[in-house]
Amino acid sequence: MSEKEITAKVEKLTAVKGMNDVLPPDSAGVEWLENKVRSLMARYAYRNIRTPIVERTPLFIRGLGEVTDIVEKEMYSFDDRLNGDPLTLRPEATAGVVRAVIEHAMLYDGGKRLYYIGPMFRHERPQRGRYRQFDQIGAEALGYSGPEVDAELILLAVALWKELGLTDVRLELNSLGQPQERALHRQALIAHFEQHAEVLDEDAKRRLYSNPLRILDTKNPAMQAVVSAAPRPLDYLGEASLAHFNTLKSILDANKVSYLVNPRLVRGMDYYNLTVFEFTTDRLGSQGTVCAGGRYDYLVEQLGGKPAPAVGWALGVDRVLELVKEQGLGAVGPTLDAYAIVPDSTALPLVLKTLQTLREAGIHVQMHTSSGAGMGSMKSQFKRADSSGAHYALIFGADEIAQNLVTVKSLRDGSGAQITQPLDAPADWATTLQLRT
Repeated sequence: MSEKEITAKVEKLTAVKGMNDVLPPDSAGVEWLENKVRSLMARYAYRNIRTPIVERTPLFIRGLGEVTDIVEKEMYSFDDRLNGDPLTLRPEATAGVVRAVIEHAMLYDGGKRLYYIGPMFRHERPQRGRYRQFDQIGAEALGYSGPEVDAELILLAVALWKELGLTDVRLELNSLGQPQERALHRQALIAHFEQHAEVLDEDAKRRLYSNPLRILDTKNPAMQAVVSAAPRPLDYLGEASLAHFNTLKSILDANKVSYLVNPRLVRGMDYYNLTVFEFTTDRLGSQGTVCAGGRYDYLVEQLGGKPAPAVGWALGVDRVLELVKEQGLGAVGPTLDAYAIVPDSTALPLVLKTLQTLREAGIHVQMHTSSGAGMGSMKSQFKRADSSGAHYALIFGADEIAQNLVTVKSLRDGSGAQITQPLDAPADWATTLQLRT
């Protein structure tokens, strides 16, 4: 069989639908966002936590609730071939963070402020801003019960929008109350929807007695009137829950943070109580939720730990970067400072020595590399230098090298200005030229 025939029989492998490669230059945008987040989290005293992407399936069933879309429809679950343990690719990170906090007794000396960055997995129909593998960034504060921490987390998200230059993002708030208040509201919801059973779709009928709160989140136009008339969680808040919510709002008011109290706002997971919130936008179509979260004071105990209050939020990296593009904020990510042009390969040892010094000084520099036909013409190298986005070209020509010099040519200001600099002090002239812009 010929080599051509063998090649023809090799099947082309592609990525799983909805699990996308992130390639340059888009990957630079992801790095840019992550760097902004890391810097901001440090200013708010949140520390990074990294949990496995695979957890035991019961963690999510117990943590998220059996009657949730994630558990019922969206989890990637399988049995471990070694011991048969049921495992799941994490569909969200909060349950895993809580598991880690419990397992490592992290709250023994007081509350913890944590954040994470990483991939999540949900088996659903891929669409814009909604993929089967997607990155999330989240912040969790565990061991704190006061509304000031709810407010701090919201202010942290608001600060991130400011750092990114985003303006078209709205905050919506609600309070679900405590379990006993939620139970009263649940009974009232069931009674209300039973009176309008003929309007309920199949999904609502399935949830009526298992998770009626989620019916409030329906997008079915035919149900909007009956949902609008349904009892509200806010109507069942006791004195302490109402005080918690009012204090949160007063802190946001003091910081001039605009918000809308949305009495229909609920969360998809069972573990939420008291404060819930979302940041939304009209710029991303149906996938308008950019960041969402709330308080989950009973999840630690529910997963086997000592009772401890907690609150947190998560945002979708894809959606935030899509919003950055939609608002015309331009390209993001690191830029290339210099591109080295090398007419003669015999100069490569000297060139590489010089470039190493520049890189150690913090300069972003790319070297032109040889091909089978040599280093290529000066014209082709300058073309590569220009397309690289570098601010300067470093020309290591024979005449320059003979005089222990390198020519530094501007590529971005339109002047084409160039000067020569001594080869034996690259760190000094790199700083003088201020190549980093």
